Amino acid sequence: MKKVSIIIPAYNEEDSLNLLYERLKKLMDNNSNYEFEILFINDGSKDKTLEIIKELRKKDKRICYVDFSRNFGKEVAMIAGLDYATGDCAIFMDADLQDPPELVPELLKYWEEGYDDVYARRTSRKGETFLKKFTSKMYYKVLQKLTNVEIQKDTGDFRLLDKRCINALRKMRETQRCSKSMFSWIGYKKKEVPFVRDPRIAGQTKWNYKKLIDLAIDGITSFTTSPLRISTYISIPTFLALIIYFIYVVIKSFVINMPIQAYQAIILLVLFFSGIQILLFGIVGEYLGRIFNETKNRPLYLVNEYNGERENNDIK
Repeated sequence: MKKVSIIIPAYNEEDSLNLLYERLKKLMDNNSNYEFEILFINDGSKDKTLEIIKELRKKDKRICYVDFSRNFGKEVAMIAGLDYATGDCAIFMDADLQDPPELVPELLKYWEEGYDDVYARRTSRKGETFLKKFTSKMYYKVLQKLTNVEIQKDTGDFRLLDKRCINALRKMRETQRCSKSMFSWIGYKKKEVPFVRDPRIAGQTKWNYKKLIDLAIDGITSFTTSPLRISTYISIPTFLALIIYFIYVVIKSFVINMPIQAYQAIILLVLFFSGIQILLFGIVGEYLGRIFNETKNRPLYLVNEYNGERENNDIK
């Protein structure tokens, strides 16, 4: 019997966990030809999330959990889930029930047909503002333009990964993580499953625009050096503009005999080139910051306990 690990990162999700379990229990009971493991990653929750997970485990041993020592973020929680998953495949799912558990049998069907990465693509996004939908669309366009890897559009983390995809992702231990790009980077045989994403069943989203911007920057700088080439792209037209402007000043000075205020030209040029330098220094700084973080070689996360047992030396 094949084993399926359903990985659910959770941060302050006390309001939705019991309803999530009821739907997952129905899913597991109706698919008895698979062995299931529900693996919660408690990402330093400050509410009763961990207590509820422990209560669920008492009545259903298919429930497992990893409790972080503090909040490390969803991206790190996802790689921790892969580290601790014991199934032949793993399915990522959000705890807020925006990812319907009822879609899992279809994901499993395509997995049985030989697909390694079966990802759910959102055909609509209920409960999201126009601004969020627009910025998400533009982000995917920019990311696709800058990278040489085909990025799946309108996809989240809701997907099934075969064991060899899991093993590939376990080897990627960088600290600045963007799982959506990583899923595309590893390749393998992929299959799209369209679905309508539901609004949150309870609670508030943990993503604000600052976090989304940080994730977008990580997604771009982790998988392409294209922004570093901006200096080249800007320097060429800038140099040409400088030459043209210089020729214009000389011709105007000799032919028309009309003096130009030198301080005005100097101020404009200084401001123009200062702006370019600040932009380029910012881009270089982003990459230097990532090099700095990687050279520290710190563990991605620390675990407080796993299924009730204290973790002392199991540092990833």
